[in-house]
Amino acid sequence: MVRVEFLGPINKEAMEIDVKSLKELKEVLSKDEELKSWLKSCAVAVNDKIVTSLDVELKDGDKVVLLPPVCGG
Repeated sequence: MVRVEFLGPINKEAMEIDVKSLKELKEVLSKDEELKSWLKSCAVAVNDKIVTSLDVELKDGDKVVLLPPVCGG
């Protein structure tokens, strides 16, 4: 299972999902209408490291965090 956390204004509880890649995770999360719009604008971190590709393999115990864009200083 992979732990998925949502920061800031996304306002979703963390969840555990059985997926093997970021691409598969995106497919699962896209089914949630509230999350669908966030997926286009969020940065993604896997185990506290920002990634830019969906071709990242995931394994049990990994943590994925969706980081929405923020304003401020």
